[in-house]
Amino acid sequence: MEYSNSSAVRALTMLFSQLPEDVLYQILSYLDYRSLSRLSQVCKTIYHFVNRDAVWKKIAKDFLNTGITRNGTDIYHHIPLKERVKIAQNWCDGVCNRAVPLKWKTKLLPWVQLDRDMLFLSQAAVIGGYSLCQDSGRLHRNPFEIYSGHKGDVCRFVLTDAHLISGGSDGKILVHHRRRGVMLELSGHNQEVNCLDSKDGLIISGSRDRTARIWTLTSSCPRDTIAMQDRVWSVAISPTLSSFVTGTACCENFSPLSIWDVERSECVCILGSQFRRGAGVLDMVFESPFQLFTCGYDTFIRLWDLRLSPRKCAMEWEEPHDSALYCIQTDGNHMIASGSSYYGVVRLWDKRQTRCLQFFQLSSQPASSPVYCLRFSSSHLYAALATALHSLDFSQNPIYIR
Repeated sequence: MEYSNSSAVRALTMLFSQLPEDVLYQILSYLDYRSLSRLSQVCKTIYHFVNRDAVWKKIAKDFLNTGITRNGTDIYHHIPLKERVKIAQNWCDGVCNRAVPLKWKTKLLPWVQLDRDMLFLSQAAVIGGYSLCQDSGRLHRNPFEIYSGHKGDVCRFVLTDAHLISGGSDGKILVHHRRRGVMLELSGHNQEVNCLDSKDGLIISGSRDRTARIWTLTSSCPRDTIAMQDRVWSVAISPTLSSFVTGTACCENFSPLSIWDVERSECVCILGSQFRRGAGVLDMVFESPFQLFTCGYDTFIRLWDLRLSPRKCAMEWEEPHDSALYCIQTDGNHMIASGSSYYGVVRLWDKRQTRCLQFFQLSSQPASSPVYCLRFSSSHLYAALATALHSLDFSQNPIYIR
C-alpha cells in the first residue's frame, strides 16, 4: 500500500511538471478551498505551486475581507492569498480573540483611522498615532506621535499619504503634515466641524453651522461655502473628485442626502424621498464612483446606485434591534462592518444576504456605549467606544485549512 501511494504521488508530480501552467490553473479553478488545501499536502512540488496567489484568487474573491475588491484590486498584496482565505473563514464564523488595548476614564467621542501598521485615535483635543505589531496586530500602548492644536475636542479626522486633517468642536480645521511636522489652520466654520473628507488636495467639511465648505491646501480660507438647510453630519468625496455627498440631520422636511458638483458648488441631485424626520445620516463611504453606502438614525445601511436615473437605493440592510448605526466600513467586495448605538454592538454583514452574519457586544449593560468608529484590516477589527478601544483578532487558523 505504501508503495502504491508513493507511486501515485510520483505520477501526480510528473503530471504537474509536464502540463503547461495555464492548463494547471484551469484545472485547479474547479477545486474549492478544502480540496486545494488537501492537494497542497501531497508533496513539496505541488505545495509550492498550489500556494501561489494566482491559484487562490478566484476563491478569495468569493470570501469576506480577503483584500480582493469587486474590480479585482488586491488591497493586501503583501499577505499570501491562502493565508487570507484562512482568516476569512474566521470572519464568516465570528471566531476571534477579544482585547481592550486602550482604556480611559472620561467618556469621549473618539474617532479611528488605520494606515498599514499604524492606528490613529482621537481622544478629546489630541490625536495619537500608535504602532501595530505586524505579526500579532497588537497595539503599542504609548503613541509614537501626538497631533494637537484644537481648543476643543476633535470631532473627525482623515488621513492622506502626506497629511492628517482634523475638524474640531472649536470650528477649526487643522492640516498636519505627517513628515515635516508643520500645521496649517483653516478657518471659516463658526460651530463644530462634524465631518470632513479629503482626496488629492481637496477638502470638504460639514458643520453644525449648517454649511458645507470646499477647501484646498493652498489657502487658509474656503474656496466655496454652501448654505445647507440643516446640520451636516457626514460628507464623502467621490473617487472621481468631481462630486461629493453630504448627509444632514434630517430635522427639516428635506431628504438628508445630496450630491454636489465640486467645480460649480451646485446640487446635482437628491437621494431618496422616504426618510422620516430625524433620520439623519451619520456615516457614508464610496465603494466606487457609482456605489455609495450610508447609515444613520433610521437603523438602515443603504447602498445607492448612482448610475440609475433617478438615483435609487439598490439594497438595504436593517439593524435587527432598531438601533441607530453610527459608522460603517466595507471591504470593497462582500463585507460590511457596522457599529450600533447601544451596548457597543459591532455587526458583520454579507452583502449577498439581508440578515446580519455575525455580531459582537463589546460593552456591558451598565456601561452601554455606541460604537463611534470602527476600522478593520485583513485580520483585525478595531472599535472605538466612549471609554475604550476594543480589538477583535480573527487571525487564528481554522482547523479545516492547513
